Parts: sequence; structure tokens; C-alpha cells
Amino acid sequence: QVQLVESGGGLVQPGGSLTLSCAASRNIIVIYTMGWYRQAPGKQRELVAGITSGGVTNYADSVKGRFTISRDIPKNTVYLQMNSLKPEDTAVYYCNAFNHPRSYWGQGTQVTVSS
Repeated sequence: QVQLVESGGGLVQPGGSLTLSCAASRNIIVIYTMGWYRQAPGKQRELVAGITSGGVTNYADSVKGRFTISRDIPKNTVYLQMNSLKPEDTAVYYCNAFNHPRSYWGQGTQVTVSS
């Protein structure tokens, strides 16, 4: 079993920045594909950014150039640096670890972008 614990969410003004962290209970981030997803009220959960076990990253078009996913292997932690935040980035952000057929989710952290 793997536990994922997100942190770093909060309230930020438009144009501001936040960094989310996802700490894994085991050394899996070099084995699993790690991803950040978000779910806004009334909408489906969507992939925001991902990083493969080999370190290849991908981003949703809506966040390209503004968000950066990275990892600290010794700390078993994945980060999501979010810059130039917009009100439409408001959502609960979830960390995911995937290595077929296993998929693990964190509990989520709220990000609210509002003036």
C-alpha cells in the first residue's frame, strides 16, 4: 500500500504563486508515473501535469508555461509549482501514483484563486 499526502494549498490572489507537495510513503516515484490532477465543483477530474519514472513531463494545455512539475527522489516527493494563477485554476488538487494496474490517490488539497 502507498500513502500520498498533499500539502501547500490555500488562498491566493490572481497572478500569484503556490507550490504543492506530494509526499509518498514509499520510494515509488522512480517506479510509478506521478501526476497532479484537479477537480473543480461540477466538473470532472482532469490531469494537470505528470512525470514518468524516467523524468519525462507533460502538461495540460491550460497550464503550459505556468505550472512546473518536479520531483525530489531522496525525499520521495513530487512538487507542482504554480505561477500566474487564474481564478479558473481554483479546484481541489490531487496527487496520483500510477503503475498499471495499481493507482493511488492522495486526499487532495484545496487551491482557491480569488481577489
